[in-house]
Amino acid sequence: MQTTLVRGPLVFHDRAINNEATPAIGMAYLAGYAIDRGHDVTIVDSVSEALNHIWPMPDFAGIACQGLTFEDAIARIPENSQVIGISIMFSGEWPVQRKFLEKIRECFPKAVIIAGGEHATALSEYVLRDCPSLDACVMGEGEHTFFEILEKVSENESIYDLNGIAYLDASGAFIRNETQPRVRDLSQIPWPHWPDGYLEKFWAAGKSFGIGTERDMPIMGSRGCPYQCTFCSNPQMWTTRYTLRDIDDLISEIKHYIDKYNITSLQFYDLTAITKKRWTVEFCKKLLEEDIKISWSLPSGTRSEALDVETLSLLKETGCTYLVYAPESGSPRILEKIKKRISLDGLTESIINAKNLGITTRANLIIGFPGETRKDMLKTIFYGFKLAMRGVEEVPINLYSAYPGSEIFKHLIKDNRVTLNDDYFLSLTSINSDFLAINPMVVNEIVSPRGLAIYRVVAMGTNYLLGYLINPSRIIRTIRNVFGDSHVAATVLEHRLKDSMRRGKT
Repeated sequence: MQTTLVRGPLVFHDRAINNEATPAIGMAYLAGYAIDRGHDVTIVDSVSEALNHIWPMPDFAGIACQGLTFEDAIARIPENSQVIGISIMFSGEWPVQRKFLEKIRECFPKAVIIAGGEHATALSEYVLRDCPSLDACVMGEGEHTFFEILEKVSENESIYDLNGIAYLDASGAFIRNETQPRVRDLSQIPWPHWPDGYLEKFWAAGKSFGIGTERDMPIMGSRGCPYQCTFCSNPQMWTTRYTLRDIDDLISEIKHYIDKYNITSLQFYDLTAITKKRWTVEFCKKLLEEDIKISWSLPSGTRSEALDVETLSLLKETGCTYLVYAPESGSPRILEKIKKRISLDGLTESIINAKNLGITTRANLIIGFPGETRKDMLKTIFYGFKLAMRGVEEVPINLYSAYPGSEIFKHLIKDNRVTLNDDYFLSLTSINSDFLAINPMVVNEIVSPRGLAIYRVVAMGTNYLLGYLINPSRIIRTIRNVFGDSHVAATVLEHRLKDSMRRGKT
């Protein structure tokens, strides 16, 4: 039976500079799991097949896509595909991906078409009603559910009694089956399946998640997150079960990539990469024991509790070059309100210790939460200034996005402060990528959309300016990295600027 996993084009605002094309590690895991159990799976990734091919989306003003057009992507789906799985991770892409799904259904009227990912999990009923082309949504961790769907279809049996899916029955009623239990032993999940030549396309184009080297390898050391931040959709997508991988299995995967691909760096895509000091220390010591000499980075954002001087020293010794922290706010009141239970003093100390050890650091901040006052925002902005003045390389400030699946989002829906429609979804695409936009979908009650946009642009610009003025050697490095021929970048800003220039020449 032929199965095809499909990723649509990357969707972004046409003035954006910070939307980067990255390898689809989620699809690679799904494919690896199904192939390991005897199924024939083809991956059609619109993004990887046409990197830097930018085309306007005529149905939505100001929205552009990167990757294959709908027609070109569909032409690559094998004609005998009986199951087609679509990855829908980001709610901001939904209106475009819905149109893509409708085109696929026109060409494959008899196929079982399934959607999975963060968006499909958070808004299963809305997705199914908004896109009748879909047969079902896979909720949460998808490998085993997707495999069971393939088993059912191959036996000509109904898929609708399976755990982990949602669908509309014959009468139009929404049915959400029981949740599929999370995989407890991650070593049971095969390593991602990367088709021949797939990763090489990203490397040739200089694409990666975080900072850039010549051959950046996506990898994961854990699944889920144990925390319950109210602005995050993780509790609904993954539950709060946090599972760390067996270190020997992870080391074996790393050595395999070094031998097979001659990689130059690892980029950990984990939601929260470091929470337990003991695991982190053992991992670093294993890298040293195995004499694995490779750069690695944590571009997603992590917490600080386990990152004391001992742990940070091991990170540096084993090749960690870029470390992202996620304080989110500089206001203790807002941190409590969003259930981000961290110590700002402890986190600041950890960031500075990492910087002093020579690890390039970044701290992600957010303003515009519901209930946040101007005073709270200024505390966050001035906390960012403090970090920039103490040498932290990147202190970006984003506007709060009312993202589906999060606790805050549910309250906003209940209070009729967010309306689900195409304008709302596309606002999620532009709110933190189009820095010139005054986004009407911000939900703070105190500061206007224009005021938030000004705060964000001025504060973030000041943070980078402070960093370059206090450390002028960075200016030369940035010029060299942005305008040089190699794919090397020391910061995400350098990487995004370089990528923006490449796209402009295409």
